[in-house]
Amino acid sequence: MRLSAFLFVLFRLLLIPAFIASTYLYLYPAFSRCGFPKATHTRSATAQNDAPRPSTLAPFRLLALGDPQLEGDTSLPDPNEPLLPSLQRPWNDAAGLLDIAQALVKNDIWRILYTARKRLDLWGNDYYLAHIYRSLSWWTRPTHTVVLGDLLGSQWIGDEEFEIRRSRFWNIVFRGGERVPETLTKAEGRTESLGADERWSRRVIAVAGNHDIGYAGDISEPRIERFEKAFGDVNWDIRFTLDGEVGTPIVDAQGVVLESQRPSLHLVILNSMNLDQPGYSAELREASLAFLEEKIHSPAVEPSSTTATVLLTHIPLHKEAGICVDGPFFNYFDERYGGGIQEQNHLSEHTSSLILEGLLRGPQKRQSIILNGHDHEGCDTYHWAERQQMQEPDTPGSDEELPQIHWEASRFNSAILKAENADVAALREITVRSMMGSFGGNAGLLSAWFDYEINEWRFEYNSCALGVQHIWWAIHILDLIVIIIGMLGAFTLYLERRVVGGIKVKTA
Repeated sequence: MRLSAFLFVLFRLLLIPAFIASTYLYLYPAFSRCGFPKATHTRSATAQNDAPRPSTLAPFRLLALGDPQLEGDTSLPDPNEPLLPSLQRPWNDAAGLLDIAQALVKNDIWRILYTARKRLDLWGNDYYLAHIYRSLSWWTRPTHTVVLGDLLGSQWIGDEEFEIRRSRFWNIVFRGGERVPETLTKAEGRTESLGADERWSRRVIAVAGNHDIGYAGDISEPRIERFEKAFGDVNWDIRFTLDGEVGTPIVDAQGVVLESQRPSLHLVILNSMNLDQPGYSAELREASLAFLEEKIHSPAVEPSSTTATVLLTHIPLHKEAGICVDGPFFNYFDERYGGGIQEQNHLSEHTSSLILEGLLRGPQKRQSIILNGHDHEGCDTYHWAERQQMQEPDTPGSDEELPQIHWEASRFNSAILKAENADVAALREITVRSMMGSFGGNAGLLSAWFDYEINEWRFEYNSCALGVQHIWWAIHILDLIVIIIGMLGAFTLYLERRVVGGIKVKTA
């Protein structure tokens, strides 16, 4: 058998599996049936004879991505070291020369190969993450996108390396995406109509994580400034109103209608990295606490049945060990380095309670949800407390202390019945599984819509995973092999025909 014939047979054998694998890879959201949950509406008691309203596309669809953690020079050998340091060692005899040769093989060449492999791995990881963002954005059509912290792999990197990773983030991984402009993040009381500005589908909301700005014990103003310059403010909010029908009227104690609000969704981006203490900068902590007070606890944002909050942050709320993969954990710097928080898995019980009380206060059940990252394995939980614990004292100005609120938490499925109890204040917290390859290239798909039949906001969540990064690598390597074999086959056939043609001409 001629070599060209063998190569073409091999090409045809590999072409079909390569085509099937590549089709799956580039259409994996379709094959995995990934999509945002559809908006469903509860039939009211007065409309029992009406046909059920069909499911529709939710007006708010948030593509949530957790912890990409772009690595760089911190995962590579020091570039300032000589390429072959063993050659610089002195030697005087054959034994010394032999030692140098052994060090060259065992250390230097291995270091070169490791560096080359790691650089290739970093390059492939960027495009693997980019494939997830590009594929899901195209297939699922989100209205908004958020990266829930740990955009980069280390807060300790220098400004030059930070700029390199920033460029990779925007120009490779989230190519086509835009940072949210300062005209929005620095605007007080900004309100937009949901769906009116299509640019939101391209904007990427960046939440600050510990690998971006540090934990409370090492957060500094310069780290905050460079993050905000590259990715946007660490604390900001915006409100989206829903056009169409007017929501439930707001009435006073005598039943007099004060106003009738359109349903609105309050998007709050919170830097949770320095809410707990001790910390490095008291001023930065006070700024985050003041923002939390203003946007969640202030009377200006008094909850109503037509208002819901989506809180986007990084560190999960406190919960007992065993509910999620990460249990409660705090670690601190030595006193000589300030003694601040060096690492934490959850927010403290006090800080978590502060957030929950703000989101679930008021006499009415407030439909809100929290999305965060940090725990790479992901988790879906419910937090609840008896509503009677959250009531204000009967007498205005009374010195009576409010009862201590005890918050419970459990996996979402086991707590959903408690959440439906009118006497229970409950809130869902979704810790989005990391999009890194070792965690399956996961993405979260959150839908939010206002159910006019029950006058409440409703949230539903799906997840979509590409698979470990080895799948991405294997399929592209297979494609490359098929292309090379096809080209070699064509080139070999060309040479064979030239040789045969030359012989024929010579014989004639």
